[in-house]
Amino acid sequence: MSFGLPSLKVKPEQASECKIRDGPYGIPNPFVEGLSSAKPKLRVSHPLEASERNYHLNEEKMNMAMLRNIQGLHAPLKLTMERKFAKKIGRLPFLPSSNLQHEVLTGRDLDIGFEDILNTPDMCETAGQPHAIVERSLGLL
Repeated sequence: MSFGLPSLKVKPEQASECKIRDGPYGIPNPFVEGLSSAKPKLRVSHPLEASERNYHLNEEKMNMAMLRNIQGLHAPLKLTMERKFAKKIGRLPFLPSSNLQHEVLTGRDLDIGFEDILNTPDMCETAGQPHAIVERSLGLL
């Protein structure tokens, strides 16, 4: 009995085989390959890493599929339009935006993360002149 819901089991996005030129000790030579060359070529170190990286996207897809099956195509389209318009709300370039409407629509307003504690605008050390920032964003400077 299938309800048309997406699978809860996450499928890995990266290939299982990775080809890295190994040096004489079995690791990439940093003088030839560079210090950061091995990181993007390595596969996922743990099966949950890919799932956690795409947690919000997977949750949104599952919720939209469930909503489509329960209420029809209208409900997910309406929510998608509301989220799209909430992202487009703009402020002047020198004013920080909290994106509260978008966070409420996605349900992330209740989550407390690293960026909520250590990424507050009042702790920011750089502040620009409002007129210069607006002129720069308009291409006048």
